[in-house]
Amino acid sequence: MADANPIRNVSDTAAWVAVYRAMESDRPDAIFRDPYARRLAGERGQAIVDAMPQGASMSWPMVVRTAVMDEIILRCVQQGATTVLNLAAGLDARAYRLPLPSTLRWLHVDLPDMVDHFRRHMASETPNCAVEFIPADLRERAVRHEVFAHAAGHGPMLVITEGLLVYLEAENVAELAADLHDVAQAQWWLTDLASPRLLKFLEKRWSPKLREGNAPFRFGPAEGTAFFAPFGWDEVEFRSSWTESLRLNRTAPHAWLWKLLRLLQPRRLREEMVRMSGIVLFRAR
Repeated sequence: MADANPIRNVSDTAAWVAVYRAMESDRPDAIFRDPYARRLAGERGQAIVDAMPQGASMSWPMVVRTAVMDEIILRCVQQGATTVLNLAAGLDARAYRLPLPSTLRWLHVDLPDMVDHFRRHMASETPNCAVEFIPADLRERAVRHEVFAHAAGHGPMLVITEGLLVYLEAENVAELAADLHDVAQAQWWLTDLASPRLLKFLEKRWSPKLREGNAPFRFGPAEGTAFFAPFGWDEVEFRSSWTESLRLNRTAPHAWLWKLLRLLQPRRLREEMVRMSGIVLFRAR
């Protein structure tokens, strides 16, 4: 008998998002191709999409996030990043699917079970750069410091925390921000960022399923990217999920209605809506 809720923990959400990448890859007009996504997601990934309210039709923010992060990662590598520290890497196969230089050092970090799953399903594939797999529970401070110290010192570093911060408490994000700056000595940090408005919007739609599956959305700072400033991180670029969805033609259901309603909103509210959710590139001071 199938589980009523196929989400068991935060790690399972990686399979959920991988199905969205597979769905996009199947389109004749795909804005990116991830030939490994469906294999990595497996049956559980599809079961999660099927179980989530409007699961299939709400792929757009994940597809937009993937495409925009692809662009920024490639640009950071072109600008001199020689190490990528991919935290809570999940089922991210960018090291295999993006045109990366063979000299790039890519650290794929996640919980042991997730790393084992990824390596088992990708054993027959060859990455485009030098990949190092690091099984680690980053919630443990000593383990986190060991991983970050190992990553440091190999040229300019880009950190990726795709789909991670929203599942953490604010104090955990603060500790992570400080350690990435002081211990990892990273130069860039690429992440997605939610807002209180987004968390409230998702409260009735997705949050119940995620809470049941021990993966509730938690982090959406009211101060936005200013939250990270005390830890040495300055916003370099904010790419609004909404704005990017229009650019990439991967919009929300009934986007035309939302566009119409935005015309009637005061300027302050329009600006707040634009920054409701986005992809952020930080740079260390």
